[in-house]
Amino acid sequence: MCQRVLCIIGRERRPSIASTGFLPYKTGSRRLASDAAGYVVEHVMGFSATSSCCRRDRQAGLRQCLRAGGARAAALILLALLGGCGGRLEGVLVPLTAPPASSESVVSMLVATSRQPTGDPATLFSGERSTELSLTDIAVSIPPNRQPGTVQWPRRLPPDPATDFAVVHATPVDMAGARAWFHDHNRGGRVLVFVHGFNNRYEDSVFRFSQIVHDSGAAVTPILFTWPSRARVVDYNYDKESTNFSRTALEQTLEALVEERGVTEITVMAHSMGTWLAMESLRQMGIRRGGVPAKIKDVMLASPDLDVDVFTRQWNELGDHKPHFTIFVSRDDRALALSRLISGGVQRVGAINPAEEPYRSRLEEAGIVAIDLTKVKSGDRLHHGKFAESPQIVQAIGSRLMNGQTLTDERIGLGDRIGTAVGGTIGTVGVIAGTAVSAPVKVIEGQPLYERPDGARPAVQRGVPNEAESGQDH
Repeated sequence: MCQRVLCIIGRERRPSIASTGFLPYKTGSRRLASDAAGYVVEHVMGFSATSSCCRRDRQAGLRQCLRAGGARAAALILLALLGGCGGRLEGVLVPLTAPPASSESVVSMLVATSRQPTGDPATLFSGERSTELSLTDIAVSIPPNRQPGTVQWPRRLPPDPATDFAVVHATPVDMAGARAWFHDHNRGGRVLVFVHGFNNRYEDSVFRFSQIVHDSGAAVTPILFTWPSRARVVDYNYDKESTNFSRTALEQTLEALVEERGVTEITVMAHSMGTWLAMESLRQMGIRRGGVPAKIKDVMLASPDLDVDVFTRQWNELGDHKPHFTIFVSRDDRALALSRLISGGVQRVGAINPAEEPYRSRLEEAGIVAIDLTKVKSGDRLHHGKFAESPQIVQAIGSRLMNGQTLTDERIGLGDRIGTAVGGTIGTVGVIAGTAVSAPVKVIEGQPLYERPDGARPAVQRGVPNEAESGQDH
């Protein structure tokens, strides 16, 4: 990430957590906006504002924040946090002219999307919205001799399948073609549906999901749902609204899988902003059906960028029959720290400490499993994609998918041990690079997951949504 970009935030003095409140409910004041910006740069992002770059630019950056006020400052913080100095090569979806050397490293998937087609085989779909659900049969070649958890993005075109991820074929299909594809790729009736997060192009989600499927070794039929993200940090709100726009399309995709006779078990895995979309679509299914279909057995939420109030509401409205939930949390997730900052100071589900009350008791009571990845190291400076970048985590997910067993710390080997809470039983048998006890748990009807710092307890009663619960998340 460019130090120069971070310097545009600027500030006048080094604020403490106490002076800014770090996660204030109201960020409209100029002083608070600049303080919060400075805090994010130095404490959340881990950069020092005393570098020569920042010494030169901090006054100009401060003036920018002061002129803009709270909302603009929040946008600048978002840009600093999620922006970068350079982008990856685009237009990488043109299929290879010759098949890869080995078919063993080819991942075939069916991609469903609510994006607008581009008519260009290099990109296939844009970040704009479409009311039509489009389906594409895509196969991606994975290069040998690579580090698990990584995506080898092409540096030039055409890509070299010996060193790069490369598309083998990309074929549009209709619903009948999708059913035929499924019959050809059925892996024992188990299906994995992946929903990506914020700031993803179509090709980003295709390559990332290919990596997850390949590295996990899971014997599943991969289905990717990709929603209209413009993949630009300045379009954060557009992306957030696109998840709302795509709720019914994802629900229709899940319904089609439920109705398919060859499907016996569906796992939904979602990341970051995509967890909002996944929960909303499941919630709609629960309301329409009186419960989530039994074939949807597992839901995995990785770094869920969900307001805990909203998640409480969504959980309650899934109906009496709920899938088994696993959440991957990390208290050092810098992206979620920013999200909390610009979302009224309400905790994000992906950043809770499941060892602390009230999370521990309520998660344990519900039988939701929390995997605490705080101590897990990855190449992601934001600590926001650990679930996909840690080889051990990805392999543990694959083992769970293949064996139909609960994902616990016993199936993860990284270093130090953690604990998980499953149905009220705490275990610390397994090992992972973390030391905190995990305890994802049930959201009890009428009780929120937490209490706000001001002591207010949001109502979580059916038919009585409060402001936080009725709003959207990313």
